[in-house]
Amino acid sequence: MADSTLVFLVLGATLAAFVWGRFRYDLVAMAALLGSVVLGLVPGDQAFRGFGHPAVITVAAVLVLSRGFEYSGVVDLISRQVLKVGERLFLQLLVLVGTVVVLSGIMNNVGALALLLPVAMHMAREHDISPSLLLMPLAFGSLLGGLTTLIGTPPNIIIASYRGSVTGESFDMFSFSPIGVAVALAGLAFIVLLGWRLVPQRAGKASTEAMFDTANYLVELRVGDDAEARGLTLRELQQSLDEAVPVLAVVRDEKRHAGHAFFGVLKEGDILLVEAGPEEMKLLEDKAGLRLGKEAAEERESVEEQDATALSEGEPQPRHAAAEADGKADGKSDRERKGVDTEGLQLVEAVVRNDSRMINRTVAQLRLQNQFGLHLVAVARDGGRLRQRLHEIRFRPGDVLLLQGDEGELAESLSTLGCLPLASRNLSLGQPRMLLVSIAIFAAAILAMLLDLLPAAVALSTAALASLLVGVLPLREGYQAIDGPVIVLLGAMIPVGEALETSGGATLIAEAMLAWGSDWPVIVTLSVLFLLSMILSNIINNAAAALLMAPIAASLASGFDASVDPFLMVVAVSASSAFLTPIGHQSNTLVMGPGGYRFGDYWRLGLPLSLLTLSVSVPLILLVWPLSG
Repeated sequence: MADSTLVFLVLGATLAAFVWGRFRYDLVAMAALLGSVVLGLVPGDQAFRGFGHPAVITVAAVLVLSRGFEYSGVVDLISRQVLKVGERLFLQLLVLVGTVVVLSGIMNNVGALALLLPVAMHMAREHDISPSLLLMPLAFGSLLGGLTTLIGTPPNIIIASYRGSVTGESFDMFSFSPIGVAVALAGLAFIVLLGWRLVPQRAGKASTEAMFDTANYLVELRVGDDAEARGLTLRELQQSLDEAVPVLAVVRDEKRHAGHAFFGVLKEGDILLVEAGPEEMKLLEDKAGLRLGKEAAEERESVEEQDATALSEGEPQPRHAAAEADGKADGKSDRERKGVDTEGLQLVEAVVRNDSRMINRTVAQLRLQNQFGLHLVAVARDGGRLRQRLHEIRFRPGDVLLLQGDEGELAESLSTLGCLPLASRNLSLGQPRMLLVSIAIFAAAILAMLLDLLPAAVALSTAALASLLVGVLPLREGYQAIDGPVIVLLGAMIPVGEALETSGGATLIAEAMLAWGSDWPVIVTLSVLFLLSMILSNIINNAAAALLMAPIAASLASGFDASVDPFLMVVAVSASSAFLTPIGHQSNTLVMGPGGYRFGDYWRLGLPLSLLTLSVSVPLILLVWPLSG
């Protein structure tokens, strides 16, 4: 069997596995690499050279530098300015999306989104609007901003490095700017003026209560003299229930202790503030002997009597939560009526990132309480609270978690787990005194690249090392900033992409495209190349799309006897235009949970934005990077 046929079989199986999503993309990429070695498509002694490829090193360095910006106080500086924008949605979108576009040009676009996502959530809550109106435009803005410079997005780094291997000279830091800036400005104008109207309002108010309906589930339970819970610690209580029912506080002698910090045994008369629905309530009553506090019990009886009277008189039954906890007979929340609140309980909302260690694991497997000191209170997915038992939930990227923990350790725990805090932004995440230092280090690296003093990989790696040495961010955070799955994906797929070229597979695809479009202008072929690469980037990782399409673009350029630059630029732009699905780019996945979006919501804004990107970029590429070279 010809090598080109074997390559197509390997890539076909790889793409099918990417789309299926059963296995993580780094594992699929590694399987593709090892399969290529076994089939003789990649020499065994060159199998792992991709991990030392300049593109891989550059991506890792940019991730470290981006985390350094987070730790140097950039988020606080930006938040203070952006939150001053006022109540007009137009201005909010303009400032938020415009800011993420600029930031995505000087740091990794996922990192830029991570900085502004909490700001957008705070803005939505401050002005009582749906976060869905802000978050999808923000995510798409981060993709647009990544187009503007070499370091904005991995596809640009990959394409620049590939050009170096083909022509002997790589694209530099701002080679992408003429096209990227024009596309970003056009996209920004479209999103702010018209595109936001295409975004569905999936979530209601951007509050904790709206996302998790927390107030309806807060109940006070008393430890009686015959309660099985008496004499148990909270951990022992959880073990006896075989269920992670969140105890937010223990009230003893009129003093309230946060549940995560209460390590004593329960005594008669203690009151537990519990976040529980009907099933959990029954479990606590049957297995632990806990009962509603006297006031709560009287309240509940009163509400039930009112409902019975209204029903017997044929009046509509008022909506309340008596069946779920304590009730909302007068339309007010439980906390408003009884004074039950979460102040001082260190509750924080966080979204699960794509690179989180929590993905596909449960509370017990993660040992959230024992190892990280965190109580899981609730989980929201696709804009709604999950009703299944907490210990049964396997976390997914984009899940929004309501957690309780010690305020001094929350930031570190969330960072270690790979979660991004959405609320309680008073967490101390940065060191403002290091802001100027981090900017100076980054500027020195860019200057070294522009003056050709150092290659991009060396300059940015030196800057990352300097940031760690001077303490811009801790060494552990530097290692955590490096997205392991992305690094493995790149290191594994680079040799596979080269095999597509050396086996003649890329040439066969290019010849088929040339035969099909021989009677058409080159701009049509470039548009088809754009569409193929864009579609691929929406179903697999955008870096993988760039790796696979770059050899095809080079073969097309050779077939037309034209400069390779416009063809590579088309791949660079299209591989980063993953606007159609939530799985095409990490930024899209990151906002799915907080925004309450569904899979099919993205194309409504993403399709016209993709067509706009195509129509602006391809003619401009031919103008800036002519076919004659």
